[in-house]
Amino acid sequence: MSPTLAGLIGLIALLVATLALVFAIQALKALRNPTAVPARHKPAEQLPQATHRQTPGTHVKPGAAALTEPERAAKPLTVKDDLRQLHKEVDALRGELGHALRHLAVVRYDAFGDVGGRLSWSTALLDDLGNGVVLTSINGRSDARSYAKDVREFVSESKLSPEEAEAIEQLRLKVQPATT
Repeated sequence: MSPTLAGLIGLIALLVATLALVFAIQALKALRNPTAVPARHKPAEQLPQATHRQTPGTHVKPGAAALTEPERAAKPLTVKDDLRQLHKEVDALRGELGHALRHLAVVRYDAFGDVGGRLSWSTALLDDLGNGVVLTSINGRSDARSYAKDVREFVSESKLSPEEAEAIEQLRLKVQPATT
């Protein structure tokens, strides 16, 4: 693997790790904030106390929190309900993941005959539907040019170089069989 490609992959990995760290910090803050915890996960001593009088013939354990009318009307969640909710959330996350730019293809080449070392490159970054961007850097002896072109369903409205088209085609062959 060339040092430039390794650097690009390392940069992308650093970006993903940074985003994961930010999400983890926010999750920890939410867990430490007691107002962010749903009532069903709070200890009984933190639940609201009853504001109405006990009617004759009913028994309430001393120190136990009585439920208010809206809380009594709401059915307590069971393990099955929790599992159903988790399945819904996982399905939603999978749907969102399909729109993440998570497929990468890099094509390296010599753009000019007088420059060797395959210093020029085209990179396609696409989601599961073939939407994303193709990035190109053309490097010569005296200058360098960079291009970014939108891609929708594995096709770009901009004219593509053969190397850009090759990077997109590599991902189309990799991604489309998984989505059909």
